[in-house]
Amino acid sequence: MFVIIGIVVVIVSVIVGFLIAGGNLVLLIQVSEFITIGGAALGSLLISAPPSLIKKIMKQIPQLFKSHQTTKEDYLEMLKVFTTLFLTAQREGLLAVEKHIENPEKSEILSKSKSFIEDPAKRDFFCDTMKVMLAGSVPPQELENMMDAEIETFESENRPVTETIGRVGDALPGLGIVAAVLGIIVTMASINQGAEVVGHHVAAALVGTFLGVLLSYGFVNPMSANLGLLIHEKAQDLQIIKTIILAYAKGNPPLVAAEMARRVIFSDERPTFSELENTLRGKK
Repeated sequence: MFVIIGIVVVIVSVIVGFLIAGGNLVLLIQVSEFITIGGAALGSLLISAPPSLIKKIMKQIPQLFKSHQTTKEDYLEMLKVFTTLFLTAQREGLLAVEKHIENPEKSEILSKSKSFIEDPAKRDFFCDTMKVMLAGSVPPQELENMMDAEIETFESENRPVTETIGRVGDALPGLGIVAAVLGIIVTMASINQGAEVVGHHVAAALVGTFLGVLLSYGFVNPMSANLGLLIHEKAQDLQIIKTIILAYAKGNPPLVAAEMARRVIFSDERPTFSELENTLRGKK
């Protein structure tokens, strides 16, 4: 939602400022400049990124327009279902939770956390790690190394997405200059056609520079930064899951494991000790 609001604010601010200065919006509609800059940017993306990375970029961009912020209530729900699962394992044995791990979407325990079930990265990370615990006795140190490796892989896999989008954003001002230079070439070829024609071509050429800078600093680079924060947030959520699993694997009671995980949550969305305790005990 805020991304959409930001886009609207950028567009409206530029247009209103241009109109107040006495500009004519028709002058900004230069189809040739759009084609030159847009086509060159797309071409540079195809040159710099393999098909697999382009697919990831296309998959990640729609996430910008969704509400992906994990709230305090989401964390409380997630920690509660994990604690409930661990308590079940404590009472009935690890094999009692196998059905919940194999089909988390159908689990009457795990399915109660919507943010957990609907996020494949968090769901698979938790369930796959629990399957390893069910398969045999794995030392906590090895379990920690395995989870650290997966989190590192997650970050390494997704980092090129933001870096590639950022490089395209950095290239846009230069591509705007390319479009402007082409416009100047056209201008020089039409210099004998009078001041009005020359002025029109110069205006079109300057629109190319304007578009390149605006697209770079107003849209593409901010989107790249937003995606980077989204990936960092998801990696932090995996750290929270890692903390509660590892704490339980080391023999801590489920309630203590949940408290350890609570302290890994960023402070702006971290529930208090009392809020977690009341949630785990079923109090409002």
